[in-house]
Amino acid sequence: MTASNKRDAERIEILGDLHGEVMVFQPMAIKEVSRGGAQVETAFPLHLDSLHDLRLTLADRSVIVKGRVIHCSISDVDQELILYRSGVEFVEPSERVLAVIESFVAAIKEGRRDKTS
Repeated sequence: MTASNKRDAERIEILGDLHGEVMVFQPMAIKEVSRGGAQVETAFPLHLDSLHDLRLTLADRSVIVKGRVIHCSISDVDQELILYRSGVEFVEPSERVLAVIESFVAAIKEGRRDKTS
């Protein structure tokens, strides 16, 4: 490889249009979570039926799960900010991911039960 040619493979110029997408992790607030999905709030709309890898930080554990957007609507409008609520259905989560989610939900339920006793 010479200094003038730093690539391993030749690039070809595209004449016309060729579209793609980029995945970027953006912050979201998890409003509800269950074994089957979650309701999330974002500063941008999620497209219906689109698939996303979601990183969920559940207490001291973090998991990544694929989710399909089932619904999305505006939940709040401020002067310069629009918030969107989306329902996301988890797609084929692994047993490990399900165990983490179930443990997290059980811990929240137990904590709430202790406070009402």
